[in-house]
Amino acid sequence: MSFFDRLKSGLSRTRDNFANVFTANEITEGFYEELEETLIMGDVGMEATEVILEELRERVKSNHFKKCEDCRELLKDIIVHRMETPEDAYSFTERPSVLMFIGVNGVGKTTTVGKIAGKLKAKGKRTLIAAADTFRAAASEQLEVWAKRADVPIVSSEGGADPASVVFDAVSAAKARNVDVLLIDTAGRLHNKKNLMDELGKMNRIIEREYPDVLRENLLVLDGTTGQNAILQAREFNEVANLTGIVLTKMDGTAKGGIAIAIAQQLGVPVKYIGVGESIDDLERFDPVQYVEALFDRKESAEPVFMKDSDKEDTADE
Repeated sequence: MSFFDRLKSGLSRTRDNFANVFTANEITEGFYEELEETLIMGDVGMEATEVILEELRERVKSNHFKKCEDCRELLKDIIVHRMETPEDAYSFTERPSVLMFIGVNGVGKTTTVGKIAGKLKAKGKRTLIAAADTFRAAASEQLEVWAKRADVPIVSSEGGADPASVVFDAVSAAKARNVDVLLIDTAGRLHNKKNLMDELGKMNRIIEREYPDVLRENLLVLDGTTGQNAILQAREFNEVANLTGIVLTKMDGTAKGGIAIAIAQQLGVPVKYIGVGESIDDLERFDPVQYVEALFDRKESAEPVFMKDSDKEDTADE
């Protein structure tokens, strides 16, 4: 299956629920109530749902729409607008940068680091990986497999070492080797464990002190099937790490899909990457238009193509 097919399959339940809402004829208060319930059940959340429905009501009124089906494109446009990534979202590919990947256990941080390292290497970027997850058994070994696959060097240490010391060594190596992008894999930590969160803050302070002029990215990796608990995770991590982006993984599973909308609305943190599997080609830059197509369009249509990093650059150069 293609990237889009796997994403569309993962969002099938939510897509079917949305499709059923728009089968009604006239736009009534009952239509809005059913749409509200569907958005909330799809993990969009109460706060984001209220904002989206308020704008939808205003635009329906101003356009004098009467049919429920007419609201579909309006709703898609509203959501796409609220999920657009900023123009400088991927500027870390153009200047010396440090990307730290954080999140709870089991969300796919290590594989995400490996996939992005491979993409950067393929674009000719001097890339370095830091194995700062010194707690999980075989974490460094797993990351070394990805590093070899991507043909990217790695800085690691013995198990149980201080993660902050690994970060310090990696930053020193990055500066000495004139690295373009340093990717730091961190241990999975619960957002309610103060000591682990404090450790994350310590690693951030080391980077700020030792590499003050570098572009910083703190990317939170979230399991797309987590649901509304992802909002709590994002809020807690944002307080410690000043999140600059979200990576949504496992979107080929039973994800409801709306969590991406909720995060963008409530936290103002853009989704930058989306993953649907384990191979390097199963992670792509997030495209809100294509994401909404997968979330709402039930009908068979020409498959939208998720543009790869190299394709985006080629288009920009034209």
